Amino acid sequence: IQTTEKVPRRFRLVATGTSGHGSVPRLDNPLTHLSAAVAKVGNWVAPMGLNETTRAYFERLAAISPPENAARYRALLGPEPPAAIQTYLAKNEPERYSMLRTSVVPTILKAGVGPNVIPSQAEATFDVRALPDEDIPKLFASLNQLIADPAVKLEPITANLRPVAAASKLDSDMYRALERVATAMYPGATILPTMSTGATDMAQLRAKGIQSYGIGPAS
Repeated sequence: IQTTEKVPRRFRLVATGTSGHGSVPRLDNPLTHLSAAVAKVGNWVAPMGLNETTRAYFERLAAISPPENAARYRALLGPEPPAAIQTYLAKNEPERYSMLRTSVVPTILKAGVGPNVIPSQAEATFDVRALPDEDIPKLFASLNQLIADPAVKLEPITANLRPVAAASKLDSDMYRALERVATAMYPGATILPTMSTGATDMAQLRAKGIQSYGIGPAS
């Protein structure tokens, strides 16, 4: 039962320099500066954070998982989750890994007009899926510090922003009703509250104080 979701945000990295012929290398080549910035941001890992929903998710998931998997999920609940376990999830269970932290992913690169022309500008688009309590302006400021290159500017994309909203409650009458019905329809099943790593229109409803839940039965 989905009770919350990550917050979608996007930004561009725009690098500028002097256009010229490819036969004359330039220190301000935008592609060189942009590539370095994309590598820094693309490899950056945000701090891990759990909320009420994801903590309950991993607690209950551990209870129904094979011992080796259960040990990993329980380790995430401790005060200092081992980096090796988080790396394991990143490689083998990327959807669950994404539930642990804000993600910043490069998705589009644009540059150049010909194979023998140094462009005057290059840009990369990033898709951000933030934890619900992430401070987005602070996040962007941290990424600027990470890039540390005056030739590269971070430009937030502000069109069609979804609102940030509190999670729907795990102890509401509706949640309990969904649990009862799911248990009746799927005898012996474990009901997991979950945070979607994608975005849904429930963000609009939750922002207005409407308790909203997504249902995703699976076996």
